[in-house]
Amino acid sequence: MGSSLNKSMKVVLIKYNAGNVQSVLYALERLGVEADLTDEVEKIRAADRVIFPGQGEASSAMAYLKERNLDQVIREIKQPFLGVCLGLQLLCTHSEENNTECLGIFPVKVKRFIPSVSGQEKVPHVGWNSLENLVANPLFKDLPESKFMYYVHSYYAELGVHTLATTTYIHDFTAILHRDNYWAIQAHPEKSSTLGEKLLENFLGLPST
Repeated sequence: MGSSLNKSMKVVLIKYNAGNVQSVLYALERLGVEADLTDEVEKIRAADRVIFPGQGEASSAMAYLKERNLDQVIREIKQPFLGVCLGLQLLCTHSEENNTECLGIFPVKVKRFIPSVSGQEKVPHVGWNSLENLVANPLFKDLPESKFMYYVHSYYAELGVHTLATTTYIHDFTAILHRDNYWAIQAHPEKSSTLGEKLLENFLGLPST
């Protein structure tokens, strides 16, 4: 994989004190692409692709973005942009996690999983779930047969008009979002074997707007 990618493209990961960023950098390296982890506005604006990954807490992450004007920068991005895990949730309008107003790219609310009455389904949701109800999109080009991705999260994005794929834990929720030049994935593609690698490769190969 990755042989058709432009290895000289400028890829940045937005730094905002979130966890699990290093594993995304390693996944990109496996595709032959070196990325720059940065919170410098000009580097982000000059990039060919922007990735917004991480695990963490919504309100403190939003505070970091606002302190550095990165919230406005993200809203103005024109190049292909990918949110991952917390990155997906922060692209929505509001998160129940500490009642946080988010970036509003996607008109979707983020809610906390409520365990089922049986108590068999725990929160956080940790494990492998299959992508379902995929909408035709270049992000899904030539996917491998297995559609399972790895999840670690307590909050989820509701279903909406920008939902590209769904998955189910306790109930259906949004697995992948797309609007204009923004894509977002709730699962961790960097931990999702060949499917995750292919999704990252397809994102990097998207045409520039």
